[in-house]
Amino acid sequence: MKFFAGTLLALVCGTASAMADDLSQSKVFVRESAPARAFANGGGARDLLLGVLKTGEGVKVHESMQPEGAVPNPAHAIDHSEFIIVGEGTLAFIHDGVTETAGPGDVIYVAQGTMHQVKNVGKGPVKYAVISIGGDIKPGK
Repeated sequence: MKFFAGTLLALVCGTASAMADDLSQSKVFVRESAPARAFANGGGARDLLLGVLKTGEGVKVHESMQPEGAVPNPAHAIDHSEFIIVGEGTLAFIHDGVTETAGPGDVIYVAQGTMHQVKNVGKGPVKYAVISIGGDIKPGK
């Protein structure tokens, strides 16, 4: 799932690998060392980092891929804030009774407590990165 490393690099000071409990100093995380997960629907994810910023907020970064026609995760609410950056394909962002479409380079903001779902609505796979901040994001979760 190598995609838009430049965009993610600019946002999190590197592509990532092993989970980090301490983000108090700048560093690069090597993507290829990050644990990957495969899903029954043919999709997958790679957990890039989990740590605590110097300002005290927990942060988690992962990249995901949904194949064309895959059944997405059910709608759910989150107890943190998220930014979803689309690298490839077309993603529907379903929230608050609204459906918005995002494509390569677009950024989706999911506010804390928002019931939402994302779904591949394009041809081919959709690849995106998720940056979760604050709330229930803590190392070990």
